[in-house]
Amino acid sequence: MTAAQHAASEHDHAHDDGGYHATVKGYAIGFGLSVLLTAIPFWLVMGQVLPSPRITAFVILAFAAVQMVVHMVYFLHMNAKAEGGWSLLALIFTVGLVVIMLAGSIWVMVHLNTNMMPMADPAAMRNMP
Repeated sequence: MTAAQHAASEHDHAHDDGGYHATVKGYAIGFGLSVLLTAIPFWLVMGQVLPSPRITAFVILAFAAVQMVVHMVYFLHMNAKAEGGWSLLALIFTVGLVVIMLAGSIWVMVHLNTNMMPMADPAAMRNMP
């Protein structure tokens, strides 16, 4: 390698593209957080620590949401700088679509349940055309 090539190589390494660079330390932190965020809900359920199953379920859902964020940050490397912010924008768009589809599906099912369920009085059903 000539001196000019070495200088050009050093120049290329000096400029950071702003993207996330994975390290073993980052993966170890992500793994540790994932294990912790799995072990705590397991302990909550097995030890019956909280007074109500409903409260336990909400706490577990909160831990699951935090664990999804940990996985996206430490393993999928999603942040505002990655790929110029496009991966984060794609994630926001996807979450929006999923929320719209779930809310719409639940809305349709509730209305179908209300409008299509048989009447409470079986005698009234016999007189239907």
